[in-house]
Amino acid sequence: MSASDAAAPESPCLTAKQAAAYLHLNEKKLYALANSREIPAARVGGKWLFPRRLLDDWLLEQAHGGLFTDRLVIAGGDDPLLASAVRALAPDLGADALVAYSPTGTLPGLEQLARRRVDLAALQWGDAEHSHAQHATLLRAHPGHARWTLVRLGLREQGVLLRPGVGLRELASLAGFDVRWAMRRAGSGAQHFLVSALKDRGFRAEDCSAVAIARSECEAASLLVRHEADCAPGCRAVATAFGLDFLPLGRVALDVALPKEVFFRHLFQQLLARLGSAELRQLAARLGGYDLTPLGSVRAL
Repeated sequence: MSASDAAAPESPCLTAKQAAAYLHLNEKKLYALANSREIPAARVGGKWLFPRRLLDDWLLEQAHGGLFTDRLVIAGGDDPLLASAVRALAPDLGADALVAYSPTGTLPGLEQLARRRVDLAALQWGDAEHSHAQHATLLRAHPGHARWTLVRLGLREQGVLLRPGVGLRELASLAGFDVRWAMRRAGSGAQHFLVSALKDRGFRAEDCSAVAIARSECEAASLLVRHEADCAPGCRAVATAFGLDFLPLGRVALDVALPKEVFFRHLFQQLLARLGSAELRQLAARLGGYDLTPLGSVRAL
């Protein structure tokens, strides 16, 4: 090594050759891991670069199943009970760890999981009866899904949030009359469920008079409370929390997709324990529409 090389600062990124030597892998195996997004890497100018710090994190995750990882970032489908569990767990962790929940919608959440931006993706897609096949199909569409697992949190009642005083109690009437809808974004499980329910009745989402796009269940409910919309897709729990009327349309399954090694993280196990606690079960009963019987069950892909 020349004197100038010795004096140069250590690069935060490694080339493929350097990363292969660092990890004691051959370059062919390293490229396979990079292409399947199973290892942190970025393609710059046609060449792969490997951030040294992220490689260290990846090694720790592989060696210890995430037991020492101090974060749990959740994206995907929006659920009030899951949000309550995160809020209840966070104060107990203090500054020692981070548990965060960003309800981006089912499809964006899975994409973030595939890109290793988050640790968990919550999903609810279609009716509960067919959810296992539909959820597995969604996961298999992403590179690296072979290292994922699917854990069921529970079932919940899904339908339409109604502003008190609207007076209409059938989906066909809500679609056919000039009723103001607050819709959810494409890729949201709530929107997908509504579109399917409308199709079963001979309607399309375009037949509804949409006046707003809500980014979450709570935002949709707030629009109704402020009389800025009359109805919105959502779950019974949110209707109860905001004092709204509710039109039930069926049940959905709430699952989380996560890398198999994340399943063994202390933080994920603590989250499951919090969801199953007496406090959260009592909250689920007060909100209504939940069945937590399958909480924690692993679903094969």
